[in-house]
Amino acid sequence: MAKKTQQTKFIGQVTKIRQTEPQTVIEWPRALTHVHTYGMLSPFFQGLKEGKLKATFCPNKKCPEDRLWIPPRAHCPDCHTEMKWKTLRNPVIGKVYAFTEVVYAGTGIELSTPYWQIDVQLPGLATVPKSYLLYGKPYIGMKVMAEFRTEKPSNTVLDYYWVPVE
Repeated sequence: MAKKTQQTKFIGQVTKIRQTEPQTVIEWPRALTHVHTYGMLSPFFQGLKEGKLKATFCPNKKCPEDRLWIPPRAHCPDCHTEMKWKTLRNPVIGKVYAFTEVVYAGTGIELSTPYWQIDVQLPGLATVPKSYLLYGKPYIGMKVMAEFRTEKPSNTVLDYYWVPVE
């Protein structure tokens, strides 16, 4: 017979029972920390904290793609050369290309709903970056200006948004 010198002990919290009929349902709270690296795209997020919108571009003179990229790319999608950084001059002004009203945001979107998610066309970009309109109601072609959450930044892409210029 084994001795009880070192027993395995329950160290958790007792769960709360929600119901017992027709089957038992318990509440078992869990917390999850998602660890995520921005890797080679870290300068983009550092720029947001500093009130700067940074884009990447391909430095390969032989590459057919010479436009800027936001969201940034670590490597050129056309020739796979490591991209370089360029800071867009403030104020960054673009035009609403598309928009949608978000009523039910997904997990991890820390914005109050409803809000306007907008795609903004910027001159010289190969992409149409997506963000949100801080206030107002968007329309196609509406002029908007990038602003930044530099005080208490979230350190996510939510640290830049657009406001109407008109």
